[in-house]
Parts: sequence; structure tokens; C-alpha cells
Amino acid sequence: MLATSEDQMRILIEDYLQSLRGKSERTRMAYRNVLLQLSKWLLQLPNNREQASWDQLSQALLQAYFDALQAQQYSLSYRQQVKTVLRSFANWRGEQLGLRSRHPLQGITVEDTAQNDDTEETPRKLEAEQRSILKTLIDQAGDLRGAAIFALAYWAGCRVNDISWLRVDDCFIGPKIGSLQVGYQTGKTREIDLMNEARRPLFAYLHRVGLDPDNPYLFRSNRSPRLSEAGIHYWFRQLKNQASAQDYALIEQVSFHDLRHDFAHRARQAGWSLDEIAYYLGYSMPKHSALARYAAVNRHSIKQKLSQVKG
Repeated sequence: MLATSEDQMRILIEDYLQSLRGKSERTRMAYRNVLLQLSKWLLQLPNNREQASWDQLSQALLQAYFDALQAQQYSLSYRQQVKTVLRSFANWRGEQLGLRSRHPLQGITVEDTAQNDDTEETPRKLEAEQRSILKTLIDQAGDLRGAAIFALAYWAGCRVNDISWLRVDDCFIGPKIGSLQVGYQTGKTREIDLMNEARRPLFAYLHRVGLDPDNPYLFRSNRSPRLSEAGIHYWFRQLKNQASAQDYALIEQVSFHDLRHDFAHRARQAGWSLDEIAYYLGYSMPKHSALARYAAVNRHSIKQKLSQVKG
């Protein structure tokens, strides 16, 4: 295949989409987005700023691309969709050029490598500038739902599934007090008190959306009653995309899960014990451990220390 500029790559994509006459317009749009995203990635490779070549789609390069998608926490279903689209495109391009070479996707597997909640990776601490950029993006977005989601991870250390599965009935939020019961989806529920920085966005969001007797979940999407974990990760990527090029370079590798890790670091800096952090974040504890026996005491001590956590 000949080297192509970005415009030429777009033309090639449109030619491919024309071949998908049996697909709906919505499906063709999804395929277009997948291929444009790959094109952008190819053009950002070293020595590839001005032009790229579709014949670069070797097995090694595509594996690197899927690894990059995984590192950015794209969902398993999305990565599987990408593989389907690329297989279709590669077959089309091969037929167009009369090539019968080995399929570039051969040997590439897309697996669910999500972390088990109780075996999370080494906690990551954000830099002060990264925190400032993210909080500024939240303020500028003016999105009540997004602000509440961000606050629960950044100011309360909630897991993405804690947030996705959070029900209205598990929120005890008022103008001055706030607590949650989280862990519904895993069956490992815990009650946590909220600092003002987490309570205020949640109270504002609840006040705006009101109650829906037919939907128990707090965070909803246009497609389903519950905003999925993948939906939250997608929202976070879109939030980061609003940053300037200079700021984006600083936060590009920050994942939504890193917000939870950073909360743990800031709680430790505020004087929390490791046991208090473990209880608040919901790490598994042996049934007969001292921490399990004195969990109520730890919750009380934590409530007194919430205001000491800085952002």
C-alpha cells in the first residue's frame, strides 16, 4: 500500500464505508470513528507526522495499538468492536489490492484484563498540576452529573462500579450532611461519610434530576437505566479531551481509576492510618481481623478526619 496523507486516509475510509451498503448509517458512523481514531494514532507515531501508510498495519503494530487502547481503559466490548472493524477493513483493502498476505489481526487476542477489586495495581499519585487541570475541566464543563461522578472518585475514593451501580436509595444527602452505602454490585456494601467536596456536587445533581420511581439508579444514561462502567470511562476520556494541547499532554495517561488511588495518597498525607484507608475504600478484610471488629469506631474516626484531606 502507498503512503497516504491524513486527507488521503480519510478518502480511503469513505471508499470502504461505501462498500458497507448493507449496514445502517449508525453502524457506518461507528466504523468511521474507529478507523479515524486509528488513523490519528498512526499519524502520531514517530517519523509519521506528515504521512502514514495502511501497510503499517502489521501484527506488531496492531498489538501496540490494542495495548494503547487497554492502557487508556477502553472497555472490552469497545476493543472487540475495534477488532471486528479492522478485520473487515483489512479484508476489503486486501481484496481491493489483490493481496493474499497473512491477516494482520491473526494472533491478536482481546481479553478482559480488568483488575479484581481486591487486587488493584500499585496506587498512583497525581501531580499537583494534574489535579489542578482536572478540577478546572470539571468547573468549566458545567455538567452536574459529571461533577458528581468526578467528586465520588476524587473526593471519596469510590470505584467505578461503586459509582455505576449507586442507587438513589443508598444516598443520604442533605445540605450539610452526606453519606452513602456503596458496593451494591459486588455484594460487599459499606457505609461511608462524605466530605463537603463530595457532598455538594452530589446534592446539586440530586436536586436537579429529581427522583424517578421507575429507575433506582442515581446515574442514568440515554441508552439504559444505569450509566455503565464503560460509559464512565468514556465520559472521563471526553473530559480530558477538552483540555488544551499542553494540558492534555500532562493528563493523557491519567485514568479514572487513578482518582481513587490519588485519594488514598491524600488521605495518608492527612494522617489517616492504613486501616482507616482500607475501610473507607472497601478493601477486603479478614472476617476476624481487628479492623473488622472495630469498623464502626473507624468510621467515626474517619468522619472526624475527612476535612483534613486536601485536594
